[in-house]
Amino acid sequence: MEPIRKVAIVGAGLVGRGWAIVFARAGHEVDIYDGNADIRATVMERIRGSLSDMHSAGLVDAVEPVMRRLAVRESLEAAISDADYIQESVLEVRDVKEAVCLEIDRAMRANAVVGSSSSGIPASAFTESCANRSRFLIAHPVNPPYLIPLVELVPAPWTDPDVVPWLRHEMEAVGQAAIVVRKEVEGFVLNRLQGALLNEAWALLEEGVASAADIDLTVSHGLGYRWSFMGPFETIDLNAPGGIADYARRLGPLYHSIARSRTKPDPWSGKLIRKAEEERREKLAASGLAERSAWRDRNLMALVAYKRRSKA
Repeated sequence: MEPIRKVAIVGAGLVGRGWAIVFARAGHEVDIYDGNADIRATVMERIRGSLSDMHSAGLVDAVEPVMRRLAVRESLEAAISDADYIQESVLEVRDVKEAVCLEIDRAMRANAVVGSSSSGIPASAFTESCANRSRFLIAHPVNPPYLIPLVELVPAPWTDPDVVPWLRHEMEAVGQAAIVVRKEVEGFVLNRLQGALLNEAWALLEEGVASAADIDLTVSHGLGYRWSFMGPFETIDLNAPGGIADYARRLGPLYHSIARSRTKPDPWSGKLIRKAEEERREKLAASGLAERSAWRDRNLMALVAYKRRSKA
């Protein structure tokens, strides 16, 4: 399979814009399409704003060379007809994804590859009817993908086996950290790990063990420090004198006991959600969410810049 030369982005919301930056920053020509005309009209300026912030953080040398590689197209066919790689990033609803993938299937080159930004719906749920279904798979990013590089590659049962290693190599070539999920599982890897932590956080809040703010603090000033540069297995390997097996002997029974205490998880109730909402709005008014999101991105940029320098 040949290297990617031309990329198409289908769906230009937050995730799609992020993918456009990833590929254009790496030197690829990128065509962008969204079915919403208002999004098409504003996407370039939104991307320019993100690139300007990245330039200030030292993450891109200049804004305009990246912008010149981007173009918005007025039809899906115009965006994808000569694309080597197509990144679908539409609404996370099975029927919506199926309809868009069928449109892509009719207009794509037979040897193009299509990655879906699905967060948890497997490709087998919405690509089965595609004539080129062997060229479809999941390529799930973390938002925003131009700052957090992980991408999960999840093939459907019918995905061409050659596509996965090819796309992993191409993703790594544009600066992403690609993992291969060897079989379809709901939520893939990232959201299953995140979900385990989230479910425990909700349970601790509901039981009155700690406030939402203190639970957040435990991660941001505790677990998150290590997790920003190493994962759970390496963490425990370094946290016992004899490594991972020693750690398992020492603390395995504790974690087993904790796991047994959550054998019947409850859904997040309306009452519990209201409690979390009240605590969060005490810390941050709803009117401040956008500003705080920008603060998050600036801090991510600083972290990315540090990790590049230190090669962490």
